[in-house]
Amino acid sequence: MSLDNKTAHNIASVLSEALPYIQRFQGKTIVIKYGGNAMVDDKLKKGFARDVVLMKLVGLNPVVVHGGGPQIGKLLERLDIKSEFIQGMRVTDSETMDVVEMVLGGLVNKEIVNLINQNGGHAVGLTGKDGDMIRARKLTFTKQAPEMNEPEIIDIGHVGEVESIDASVVDMLVHGDFIPVIAPIGVGADGQSYNINADLVAGKIAETLKAEKLLLLTNTAGVLDDQGKLLTGLKAQTVKDLIKEGTIHGGMLPKINCALDAVLAGVGTAQIIDGRVEHAVLLELLTDQGIGTLIKA
Repeated sequence: MSLDNKTAHNIASVLSEALPYIQRFQGKTIVIKYGGNAMVDDKLKKGFARDVVLMKLVGLNPVVVHGGGPQIGKLLERLDIKSEFIQGMRVTDSETMDVVEMVLGGLVNKEIVNLINQNGGHAVGLTGKDGDMIRARKLTFTKQAPEMNEPEIIDIGHVGEVESIDASVVDMLVHGDFIPVIAPIGVGADGQSYNINADLVAGKIAETLKAEKLLLLTNTAGVLDDQGKLLTGLKAQTVKDLIKEGTIHGGMLPKINCALDAVLAGVGTAQIIDGRVEHAVLLELLTDQGIGTLIKA
């Protein structure tokens, strides 16, 4: 069955449009934080795996960092372990941390690795504990109320933040033609395991690898203005102004701050893109229009 002229022209135009971007990003590292709907919808999962394989085949160096909150929640529910959240963070005692490690480092990580390999890639699954890659420190919150003489320190268990990254294992894999797939679990100086926000881990790994791009997949179109219009091509100072005036708020703030930190630390650009769009990664990387919100220093 042959293509009609219009379809053939459209396909040729898309392939031709991708060429300068492939040339520009050849040999460059692209760190992708993979999460949201893109991780739970079967069609989107398969599309993401194919996109990552294609990136590697045309000479780009993708590094995938994934989350897994919904999957952790489902298994905790099945095990009749109650989930508690403080300021959006899961309170993680030792029992919950065992489940987190099993889901992130096992079930979710190996599913992504398997999907990439099924599509012709060579993926290797890691957690931040492998090769002592992610050194973590315990994350604590403080709560202050008018009636309190001093702030209350809130302990949320095995939840951490990044203290340091040793990306030598990742670098070795990237240059050995492999695709690293990283679960955001770190280890503290005390030998304890810590669950770390995947956006933060992706940002810090992008900084350490001096990545060309950081892509944060999410369940929104990107940063929107007061009229609901997508904002893109934002410089760091503009982002700070939008935060100050309240245009950027709520759940978008952690992602924006992660993107901002990355570009200020030397990552070429950071993009917040809609993971609900099929082939979102390729559309952002290899087309003139792109999708989502681009942030640069």
